[in-house]
Amino acid sequence: MKQGTLKQTAIFTLGLKLATDPSWVNIAEMNIESILVDHAYCEQKATSSTISLIVKFSEKEDLVEQLTPIVAEEWHHFELVIAELRKRGLRFGMQRSDHYVKALRSITKMGGNRDDQLIEKLLISALIEARSCERFRLLWKYLDDQVLRDFYYEMMIAEAGHYKLYLALANLYFQTERVAYRWKELLAQEAEIMNALPPCHDRLH
Repeated sequence: MKQGTLKQTAIFTLGLKLATDPSWVNIAEMNIESILVDHAYCEQKATSSTISLIVKFSEKEDLVEQLTPIVAEEWHHFELVIAELRKRGLRFGMQRSDHYVKALRSITKMGGNRDDQLIEKLLISALIEARSCERFRLLWKYLDDQVLRDFYYEMMIAEAGHYKLYLALANLYFQTERVAYRWKELLAQEAEIMNALPPCHDRLH
């Protein structure tokens, strides 16, 4: 296992194998209340997931140090999305089933030792952040609503940072070759998932 600290974060590209059709934004814009509600729940789940990683792998000092601020940031994003709903006179509705995350769980390797579990959790988290970043970029570029465009630009930047951090943590704790091999597998499988999932007008993913 590699040792060291995260004094510098390497520059990564998103690497997603299947881009979202920009026409998705047209559907999303017509259902912006549902998109914002789903986004709020995504931020809530990201907060919970990050806390779980910290608690489960509390002996990993760099992980705890680097992810603790992310908890606050993800929850702040949740608050920002709720505020955006309220400004627009929209309601924070019920949570919908997250078919994307459920599909990702189906390709997650279960069992193994703690190292096996850690690399899976870090790379799946990076994958979710990468896809969210890609969707936020589309909303920033193509929405007609300038306020929401600015809103999603900031969200895009934040998600890109989270994506890089999860990959950086994986490369800190594991051999680069192992990370690259598993990451390549997951990217290919995620593309298959995105290709198979029907377009959802009320979901972020």
